Amino acid sequence: MRIVRFSHPQTCDSRVGILTDGGVLDFSAAYRVHRLAVDGCEVPLMCDPADLLRAGLFAPQVLAETLDFVSAHGMTDLFTVGNATLLSPLARPPRIFALGRNYKAHALESGLGVPDEPIFFYKATSAVIGPEQPVVIKRDLTRVDPEVELAVVIGERGADVPRERAASFVAGYTVLNDVTARDMQKDDLSKSNPWFRSKGIDTFCPLGPCIVLPDEIREPVELNLEMRVNGEVRQRDNTASLMFKIPYLIEFISHFITLEPGDIISTGTPEGMAPVKPGDIMEAEVEKIGILRNPVVAER
Repeated sequence: MRIVRFSHPQTCDSRVGILTDGGVLDFSAAYRVHRLAVDGCEVPLMCDPADLLRAGLFAPQVLAETLDFVSAHGMTDLFTVGNATLLSPLARPPRIFALGRNYKAHALESGLGVPDEPIFFYKATSAVIGPEQPVVIKRDLTRVDPEVELAVVIGERGADVPRERAASFVAGYTVLNDVTARDMQKDDLSKSNPWFRSKGIDTFCPLGPCIVLPDEIREPVELNLEMRVNGEVRQRDNTASLMFKIPYLIEFISHFITLEPGDIISTGTPEGMAPVKPGDIMEAEVEKIGILRNPVVAER
């Protein structure tokens, strides 16, 4: 099942949607009608998948029950939205943990060596944008690189999660483009400064187009991923090449930092570092999830 956040064309507010063969079904509105019919109580309009995560409702069975209710009562057309504009699946994730050098070939091309344990850092949540939104290159930046990554959405709170139980903490998977100001990053590394600045610039975290639930993607997660710029392939690999796999990443990070619903762990990028410039079109694609497309523009 694929979950999106979209802008409703009539009300212009954000809603939670389910991608179906017929388009985007407005889950936010359908769920309210479903609960009113079944329980006789009115629930608030949940406008972000984060609302569902916090309420413990982000689960295949809850979503399927609402779909079945809508279908059984002949309301599918009523709740299907045409011309829906997709937004980032989560408006502001609580935290974005990103992995550095988690593909051996990328670690070698970086010249920084292959790590013996996961290297993780934060991306600013204010950098998140959705599909088709522009990545803005500021005037004082020299080189900016895109990086396609598989991102894991955390579904429940957890500390010291053993890898054997890690799958139960996964709410779903999405695509993240870890846009990086490369020259700035290299300068910061040379001074032993953090990577946060070069990774957290506004618009440098495209996310989407949807969250795919674990009913469609199961461990071991082995998905093809690819970055294209203007149709030319820049990066191509499979998540089977990850040096540190998803269950271990959840175990490792949660040993130090308690994970919260809506947190994102972005698992790292393959080799193929190369810059983009204003006018370019980036397409980050992960198998079974979809294509995250974003134009590149210059700061005005």
